[in-house]
Amino acid sequence: MNSVLKNMLEKYDIKNNMDETNAMKEIIQEIVICGLSRGGFFKEVAFYGGTALRIFYGLNRFSEDLDFALLKPNKDFDLNKYFSFIEKEVQAYGLNLTITTKEKTKDSNILSAFLKGDTKEHILIFFPNENMKNSTSLKNIKIKFEVDINPPNGANYEFKYKLLPSPHQVRLYDEASLFAGKIHAILCRNWNYRTKGRDLYDYIFYLSKGIKVNLDLVKEKLVDSGVLNRNSVFDITLLKEMLNKKFQEINYTDAKEDVQSFIEDKESLNLWCADFFIEISKELDGINYSNN
Repeated sequence: MNSVLKNMLEKYDIKNNMDETNAMKEIIQEIVICGLSRGGFFKEVAFYGGTALRIFYGLNRFSEDLDFALLKPNKDFDLNKYFSFIEKEVQAYGLNLTITTKEKTKDSNILSAFLKGDTKEHILIFFPNENMKNSTSLKNIKIKFEVDINPPNGANYEFKYKLLPSPHQVRLYDEASLFAGKIHAILCRNWNYRTKGRDLYDYIFYLSKGIKVNLDLVKEKLVDSGVLNRNSVFDITLLKEMLNKKFQEINYTDAKEDVQSFIEDKESLNLWCADFFIEISKELDGINYSNN
């Protein structure tokens, strides 16, 4: 096995095949991010979402997708020009992955691409002594990455550095701005169509760390989604009221089922109900960067 991959694997407590697959996917994500950094991607783009929270801020669950947003709107942004850097990076570690793009619909602000490869082939790269006889049900690796080319204003950024797979720099949303994105997802997701328990799990994580939410960015996202008017008065009290209403609408059985395969402490899910989320939300606090 490549010595860098071996070093990256050392941080994982691998107990079963699912742990192997999650570790492998996350290491590939980090290799992709390194390749993007080498290509100058983060001069005009910032990293956000669950995987950013996982890799750079210690979220204790695995995350599937790579989410990015431009620093300023640019409808002509070319994601394809960075593919060669990704391909070069993954190939340097003996990984056989291909990049495909999803055609953007006319009115969409999201550019999407997928990194795909054979899961069995790559497990044998990461775990050369693995017995694959019981792994016939494995699906192919599929890592989605998306870029918002028309993001709302209000995000605050910081730079982080990683030493593996090789030293690189990443621009990403700060924790308060990441929290804003998560709260917007909770408020605006169609929970009757897709229940994302991972949103709720991350919400608890932010609160447990005492992270304040970027209220400027929440408001901009809610205006962008048509939930608020730009002239609306928006503060932490109104935000809590909106969240409490949403918490009463969620199917918590479905939410628990969604997140189980991504976490180890499944017993904590027994607490999940509307009253639980309403109660812990009393600790929610906000920050207005525009007033600083």
